[in-house]
Amino acid sequence: MFKDRTFEFEETFLCEQAFRVKNTQGRLRPIDECPVRTEFQRDRDRIIHSKSFRRLMHKMQVFLAPEGDHYRTRLTHTVEVAQIARTIARALRLNEDLVEASALGHDLGHTPFGHSGERALDYLLPQGFRHNEQSLRVVDFLENEGNGLNLTFEVRDAILCHTGDEPASTLEGQIIKIADRIAYINHDIDDAARAEILKITDIPKEISDLLGHTHGERITSLVSATIENGVENGIGMVAPYADAMNKLRDFMFDRVYRNQKAKSEDGKVVNMITFLYEHFFAHPDSIPKEYMKYAERDGISVVTADFIAGMTDRYALGCFNELFVPRVWQYK
Repeated sequence: MFKDRTFEFEETFLCEQAFRVKNTQGRLRPIDECPVRTEFQRDRDRIIHSKSFRRLMHKMQVFLAPEGDHYRTRLTHTVEVAQIARTIARALRLNEDLVEASALGHDLGHTPFGHSGERALDYLLPQGFRHNEQSLRVVDFLENEGNGLNLTFEVRDAILCHTGDEPASTLEGQIIKIADRIAYINHDIDDAARAEILKITDIPKEISDLLGHTHGERITSLVSATIENGVENGIGMVAPYADAMNKLRDFMFDRVYRNQKAKSEDGKVVNMITFLYEHFFAHPDSIPKEYMKYAERDGISVVTADFIAGMTDRYALGCFNELFVPRVWQYK
């Protein structure tokens, strides 16, 4: 079979610590083998062809409904994470197929309106809401008309552990966390400069002198520092680059992520998500059946959050306008 060539490649090229697809712990439900693709390649394709992946195109990254075609969306962020993660994996001779699938799926459960939407649902749900856990819920249950994507354990683990304190069980999964951070810090700088929230020259000199003064230089520095760290002690970043990235992230929180101009609409987002949640919680018959499939097991509050988290920005706005904004009455 064609995929035998991939097995041979993994045995001869990948480093000793890399994860081989033949060692996968498998799927939640067994499926027939594919004569062409390995299991991680199939996971990648299942994610790319999913509705939740396509919806990422219409979910904001940082700026709410920006006027301009060049601001990042949740989809372009995902593509940038996958590119950075694959570069690191290839240099370290780790499993690129596992890395690519994990990177493409890591944000499938993200809410509309970025982290503002996530904070709103986290406040509304008794058990809280975290987008990494929701991403796992999407691929396990909600996608494919409520049947899930039935991904491999290793990809599911990487999706769940791309944020938070628990490290992924594979080195490939650990790459996703660091590639995600490298991507969002740097592309958010680019978008913030485009929005005139900051100037590139505002970045502290000691950080720019080490990481570089351009978008490409900063990413190259951080990716190179990750590669230089190697794999012996897990995926990380050599000092002083790790400290510089943390300082750059703190700078972004101070200047962008908590910026009053950039986040001036956040209160409206929270109110809108709250109105939508309360409406659909009270009217579960309005929730699509693929979500309601799990209502008896998980409760109406969870499936209401499932439905809202799956919305795109524009769909959520459309729902809000339809439900809560009065139409102009016209005499006929």
